[in-house]
Amino acid sequence: MIPISTDENLIINAVETVRKSVVNIASVRMVRDQLLRVFPTEGVGSGVIIDKKGHILTNYHVIDKADKLTITTNDGNLFDGFVVGADKPTDLAIIGVKSKEAFSFAELGNSENLKLGQIVIAIGNPFGLTGGPTITAGIISSLNRKLQFENGILELIQTDAAINPGNSGGPLIDSSGKVIGINTAKLPYAQGIGFAIPISIAKTIIIDLIEKGRVTNRPWLGISTLKITRQLAYYYGLPAEQGVLIAEVQQKSPANFADLRKGDIIVLLDGKQIQEPAQLSSFVQRKNVGDKVTVRINRYGKQFDKEIQLLARPTLS
Repeated sequence: MIPISTDENLIINAVETVRKSVVNIASVRMVRDQLLRVFPTEGVGSGVIIDKKGHILTNYHVIDKADKLTITTNDGNLFDGFVVGADKPTDLAIIGVKSKEAFSFAELGNSENLKLGQIVIAIGNPFGLTGGPTITAGIISSLNRKLQFENGILELIQTDAAINPGNSGGPLIDSSGKVIGINTAKLPYAQGIGFAIPISIAKTIIIDLIEKGRVTNRPWLGISTLKITRQLAYYYGLPAEQGVLIAEVQQKSPANFADLRKGDIIVLLDGKQIQEPAQLSSFVQRKNVGDKVTVRINRYGKQFDKEIQLLARPTLS
């Protein structure tokens, strides 16, 4: 018999720690065809139980417009599921189940200190296959991979662990069995490339989703920005070749109250150099409503600092 290596043991132990908390999510959506006839369509996804009450963390697109949710646990038990809270901008949601039993749940880790080349394991239910969750392993290929979606910029972990349809919402774990991301198979061109939403982003909104059903702690600057390139700086005669250019300042926004203006260049945020809009967005996303940040502005060649108190992003009426 070939002995099991240390790395293999790490993966085996990590999977054993988490697999009981991974669930299959079957959704039913009622749609109309061209003749206005209503018929059901089915979808599958994954989720991970995050507390003993059975709250399940998954992707928003797994539950979006679902009329019915059926949860299958690792031991084969079926539960009716319902949406507790959902957040489209981060593609995350919380599902509840109607049960009084205590559930096995996964421990949430820390995605702030991940390293390139670190071993990670994706757990989920691709294609809704029976027989328990599917395990794939790989490494972290890239960190802070920023991709533009219709609701803004998502900062993702990139991994070569296989993530297939049905894996969406399942956990990405480290070798100690802690959840460091939520897998997403949302990208149609991501064959052979896996992406996961960092658990640090999920942690900032989980309590809001459970207690209020939506995110209320979403800080907002109230500006639209452009990345400054050498060509852009030359063409418009800008006083800097790095930073982000403020293209618009919304009325009654934190930036407006702090007297930031169209044409200002943000060079630093809390002492950290800012080189692109996604970096600025990611930094603000990790803050809380009411926090104060200091931005260094370059205005017509003169640099100075402005303190801005972050406010809650207005909700669309």
